[in-house]
Amino acid sequence: MSDLHWLKNDPLLLPGVPEPLQRRLYRVLREAVVEGRLQAGAVLPSTRALAGQLKIARNTVLHAYEQLAAEGYVQADRQGTVVCALERPRRAVPHSAAMPPLSRRSAGFQRPRSAEAQLRPFVPGNPALDAFPWPVWQRVSARATRQAAWREAGYRDAAGEPELRQAIATYLRASRGVVCGPEQVIVTEGTQEGLALCAQLLADAGDTAWIEHPGYGGAFAGLRAAGLHCVPVTVDAEGMSPPPALWRQAPPRLIYTTPSHQYPLGSVLSLPRRLALLAQARAQGAWILEDDYDSEFRHAGPPLAAMQGLEPDAPVAYLGTFSKTLFPGLRLGFVVLPAAVAERATGVAGALWPRGRATTQRALAAFIDEGHFTRHLRRMRVLYAERQQALREALAHHWRWPGTVLGGDCGMHLVVSLPDGLPDVDLARATAQRGLGPRALSAYGTGGPAGFNGLVMGYAHVPADQVADHVRALVSAAGDIPAPKGKAART
Repeated sequence: MSDLHWLKNDPLLLPGVPEPLQRRLYRVLREAVVEGRLQAGAVLPSTRALAGQLKIARNTVLHAYEQLAAEGYVQADRQGTVVCALERPRRAVPHSAAMPPLSRRSAGFQRPRSAEAQLRPFVPGNPALDAFPWPVWQRVSARATRQAAWREAGYRDAAGEPELRQAIATYLRASRGVVCGPEQVIVTEGTQEGLALCAQLLADAGDTAWIEHPGYGGAFAGLRAAGLHCVPVTVDAEGMSPPPALWRQAPPRLIYTTPSHQYPLGSVLSLPRRLALLAQARAQGAWILEDDYDSEFRHAGPPLAAMQGLEPDAPVAYLGTFSKTLFPGLRLGFVVLPAAVAERATGVAGALWPRGRATTQRALAAFIDEGHFTRHLRRMRVLYAERQQALREALAHHWRWPGTVLGGDCGMHLVVSLPDGLPDVDLARATAQRGLGPRALSAYGTGGPAGFNGLVMGYAHVPADQVADHVRALVSAAGDIPAPKGKAART
């Protein structure tokens, strides 16, 4: 019979630990078996004896023993409760060092910011959550929940709820010039899932994907994760500009672009370039992934028509998201595909991402159909224009360095260039220490030539009356950056 007197002094069994005692006793005994302190063939005390020794209820010991037996650590026989023999690999090195290696591709992913850090002033991509019509959203959500049938708790249509697909198609036809019906709309959980769907549907591992440089890091990571070879195409004042030789040297299968408001530089792909890109893609048998992430917030004239609608049956997958127009936590987006491939896309989506969240999708459909979405966008255009103007004025008064402001005709962020002697990565790190969140422009590189040095500054979620104070704090953060050896400190 094993002597378990040491259990009395185990810290996990002392009073005050916020976990049921039977669970704690089970964990202590399991660890003793795994580590070999209770060896194979050892007989544990009877439940009555151990309960008396520990001065606890017998049922507590009984539950612990039953769990150990159910998981194969002990077994009951005529002798009593006996420790089972376990296969234990010999550890020649510490446990953490013995782990199998991680994938090489995982090294390219940065640690995500915390939820708190995501809300800091000037973090790009944040909408004005304080200006969202929450009472309206709660009302349509509650109605969708009340009307839900029990069947809606199961897996749903892989392409999304019919009401939402219809609402999205109707909105896109009227506001973005997208030529589509509801059968061409695939509802996704954001742009990343839409990109993953396109990569699985339209390309094979090893194919070439063109991506803007600088560009959206999420697209770069997603396409590489799908096994595609990403080729950077440098962006200028008119958007993506692939040199003619690149079509021969690295013919693409996919071309990822943000034509209505290039991310992050903010340039707009000119009409001649749009038409040329469409013609070349069709000739090469390539697909264009048109990411239209925030063009609803155009501050100079109406939103530009989508590339998808410029030609009949254009080889374009049109991607959109509600994370920017409504709120990120909604986690809903969409892909619009040509009718000829939409059915295949539904099969891919159903195999990889079983659908649920029917009530949320129907709530969003009602939000769009009842006009709340359009009214919200109209209010946000005015609000974001005011906040952008406040940022421009603050930069004009407090910015200490020569530079250029880019990307102001549309969207929710500006790009401010920096002189070569002030690295954007260092300044972004220094501003983070002061509770601010602009991102270094150089971090958006996708493998093309270096030379981009600036800050990407989101303004949509920053109240206009706070912008100047935050800009002053940002500028003063430059003084926190250690000067290179042999040079005076920055001022």
